[in-house]
Amino acid sequence: MTEIDLEAENKAIAQEYKELLRISYQSLTDEDKKVIRKAFDVAVEAHKDQRRKSGEAYVFHPIAVAKIVASEIGLGATSIAAALMHDVVEDTDITVEDLEKMFNPKIAKIVEGLTKIAKVKTEQDISLQAENFRKMLLTLNEDVRVILIKIADRLHNMQTMESMADYKQAKIASETLYIYAPLAHRLGLYNIKTQLEDLGLKYTEPEVYNQIVSKIKETKQEQDAYIKSISDVLSKSLQDEGVDFIIKGRPKSIYSIRRKMRAQNVTFEEVYDKFALRIIYKSNQRDEKFLAWKIYSVVTDHYRPSPSRLRDWISSPKSTGYEALHITVMGPKGRWVEIQVRSERMDEIAEKGYAAHYKYKNGDTEEHTLEVWLNQLKEALENQTSSAVDFVEDFKLNLYSKEIYVFTPKGDIKSLPKGATSLDFAFAIHSEIGIRTRGTRVNGKLVQLNHVLNSGDQIEVITSPHQKPTMQWLDYVTTSRAKTKIKNVLNENTKKIAEEGKELLTRKLRHLKITLNETVVNELVNYFKLQTSLDLFYRVGVGVIENQQLKDFAAQKNNTLVNFFKKTIKRAPNTQPTEQINKNEISKKYDLLVFGNEQERLDYKLSNCCNPIPGDDVFGFITINEGIKVHRKDCPNAISMRSNYAYRVIPAKWIDSTQEEFKAILEITGLDTLGLANELTKVISSQMHVNIQSLALSGDAGIFNGKITVVVPNNVVLKKLIENIKKVDGVDKVTRVYQN
Repeated sequence: MTEIDLEAENKAIAQEYKELLRISYQSLTDEDKKVIRKAFDVAVEAHKDQRRKSGEAYVFHPIAVAKIVASEIGLGATSIAAALMHDVVEDTDITVEDLEKMFNPKIAKIVEGLTKIAKVKTEQDISLQAENFRKMLLTLNEDVRVILIKIADRLHNMQTMESMADYKQAKIASETLYIYAPLAHRLGLYNIKTQLEDLGLKYTEPEVYNQIVSKIKETKQEQDAYIKSISDVLSKSLQDEGVDFIIKGRPKSIYSIRRKMRAQNVTFEEVYDKFALRIIYKSNQRDEKFLAWKIYSVVTDHYRPSPSRLRDWISSPKSTGYEALHITVMGPKGRWVEIQVRSERMDEIAEKGYAAHYKYKNGDTEEHTLEVWLNQLKEALENQTSSAVDFVEDFKLNLYSKEIYVFTPKGDIKSLPKGATSLDFAFAIHSEIGIRTRGTRVNGKLVQLNHVLNSGDQIEVITSPHQKPTMQWLDYVTTSRAKTKIKNVLNENTKKIAEEGKELLTRKLRHLKITLNETVVNELVNYFKLQTSLDLFYRVGVGVIENQQLKDFAAQKNNTLVNFFKKTIKRAPNTQPTEQINKNEISKKYDLLVFGNEQERLDYKLSNCCNPIPGDDVFGFITINEGIKVHRKDCPNAISMRSNYAYRVIPAKWIDSTQEEFKAILEITGLDTLGLANELTKVISSQMHVNIQSLALSGDAGIFNGKITVVVPNNVVLKKLIENIKKVDGVDKVTRVYQN
């Protein structure tokens, strides 16, 4: 690099620093500025010889993270300083002890929490990534700011991912959609959540993302005009009422449009509420509620509201602290429009999450508010014994869930995730009450333990000191707190039974002249197709594995010679695979899946969860017992697999065109017309020469629903087939579905 380049770069770094101080959400004292300056100098010095993949000086990254922390999350000097130094301990010679001497212990502690977890040797079937997530989530117990800065770090990494390899982009984006976006949502950071989701989609399903972006651009002018027409009408009336306000049009995020298209099986054009209007009004805290309903009255004077879609989060705020009034009204041209009503205070809390809370809590310190806030997030972190993947999955369950509000017998209000049951409520009151629950009454009526609660229900729990949880209870609950507690109690029982089972097994095998050691345990686990030795001992303890089965095992184990020959005979076809040789010889005619950068041809199975066919974007997933399973990139399980088990994912692609045949299931809906089945079979069989494996059509009150299983050579033929079916008179929608 030339001297001039370096000079320009140093100027740019200094400019970024000034910008950081300028955009800080909180007012910084002189003391704060000194701490931030010192942290900035440490970061510049520590990273002076480092560059990012894009070629720019590495220090731009920590500064960018600090800017997100300062303005978008709204944290104070302690967090800004920690964000500036979040990589120094990991990447340079500076230690946490050094930082403790230079700064206050709090900053050093946060940086320590942010230092990436050292790679540890793990068994192949344990997800290192899930282990990292678990450790990261457990830092919530110490200081939520660690997570907030990690989210800012992830956001900046997602914004600057262009120069990375495709497979890395897909892995990082999958992790983002899997854990970071839901965390941002749970922490009330809606702006950041939206950015993380959209960027996640950009790198996991680029084609889908680009299609939606171009459609949004095409319709932008028309939508702006539509929003303006409503905004002009409301502005005049609100001004007449003396309300001090601003109105913003807010387009729906790309990710949420995609989610709606998928959930409702609709096209982009059929997603109606692609935008919302937001009315933000000035008010003191005393009049906020009164003014919100005054604005509601003005809005509904002009547009008819949908009563079932009114959401009042001012009377009962969400557990993230979110407050607003959401009104869905019938706008011009017969379109539903969502109008969000918030005061300036509510808007800040919605944008900045918990950081805005303590701005409005007079006299409360940041630490005190953090403590109160953390109590809402600790529940899922109480259990550290389950596997890391289960832990993360359970924790995730409650990150995105919508909320309901229910009452205790004394009239206290409790917030639970939507879909929670009466047993969930019992555990939400207290773990001991949950464990001893014998029955529940909802609104005075005795109900089952898996009764799904609605907002406004009043629940009474009936307990008994002799009651114990059963395995079935896991099916009765949805919250991670309840699941965790039930699993803990069940695990304790299982361990007791397993200990007895181990002694019993030792005695039984001794009679069969077999000594129980580690090798024998592994052989037994494989023989009974179990996962762990605990499963084996437990099954012996409860009597599921009987004496005869153990005798069969002993006979098979003793007959080693026969066994050896069996294995040899089984292996023979694999050493000389005639089919494989033929495929290589005539690969021009075959559609083959190849794996990895070397494009190797490996044995694989197509997964049932998403039924991939040639032409689909796919990846390979190395399973424990079934070799390589091939999944579509948009498979419902893809995000979880690529996030938790990235080391088991291998790139895969179809090469060539094929004469092999693959199954695809199509769902068809439309208007019931005479001869429709005949017309459909004509299009599929005669015109397209595609084989129909099964056809089920049913008509009801003029509407028909059909499920057709077709056998096609590849994706191109399937797409063409779908287009032709759509042209059949009466057909409204054709969707390719996953197998149930």
